[in-house]
Amino acid sequence: MIDDLLDDSGFLSAAGDAVRAAAADEIMPRWRRLAADDVDEKGGPHDLVTIADRSAELHLAKSLTDLLPGSVVVGEEGVHADPALYEAVRGDAPVWIVDPVDGTRQFVQGDAGFCTLVALARHGRLLASWTFAPARDEMAVAVRGRGARLNGTELHAGSPEPGAVLRVATSHPDYTTPDEKRALLGLDTDGVEPRPCGSAGLAYLSVACGGTDALAFSWEYAWDHAAGLLLVTEAGGTHVTLAGVPFRITGGNALPFVAARDAATAARIRSLLSPR
Repeated sequence: MIDDLLDDSGFLSAAGDAVRAAAADEIMPRWRRLAADDVDEKGGPHDLVTIADRSAELHLAKSLTDLLPGSVVVGEEGVHADPALYEAVRGDAPVWIVDPVDGTRQFVQGDAGFCTLVALARHGRLLASWTFAPARDEMAVAVRGRGARLNGTELHAGSPEPGAVLRVATSHPDYTTPDEKRALLGLDTDGVEPRPCGSAGLAYLSVACGGTDALAFSWEYAWDHAAGLLLVTEAGGTHVTLAGVPFRITGGNALPFVAARDAATAARIRSLLSPR
């Protein structure tokens, strides 16, 4: 049944419409209009949540489960309130993996560099994804085995030019442990240009478009990665963990992991992250 839905353009469009509606109703009316009490800290000053995050996730949870009866939602804000909900990523039911505002810090600052991420998966297998940057009116859609598109135009990650400096987006230092910082220091070498990213979803989109060559991330929450991983692979890219296997949204990955425009770039960045 789920695979049949991937052939149903009406279903895919309806899911995209649900993402757009959540952004239009809950996110964009609050962009650059947040009051002081609209912003909270979840785990510290670098881990922000806003009324837009919470309201958009509730909006999506209703619209997406209505669209696919029997499905469940694993969202960043819901899991923060009840960590046991994360187990649904490993369960039998179809699961919508949701990050309502990816790049909350940018959203709070009034910057356009945020997006809404939704992926549909079952048994740890990614089936479709939607990456929507509402302030830029950019919607990227990926469907397993059917490619990736940005505002309707097919995406091809391609490969870096031979000898070109590799542009690599990395975990932000505010969110990395000392061990992870040491691993990422391997990227400070000739021929590589690392830079911390804000929104993970927009960094994945940049790889799928060929604007960034690779990502090196040190955390594995599915809502940050599921949509982007499918987007990159359907655009022709790849991903690999330090163990040399693809990243699993169900967890237990050897970190950091890499997503890249092509296999050669992924192997190069992985080799720089490996312990010495």
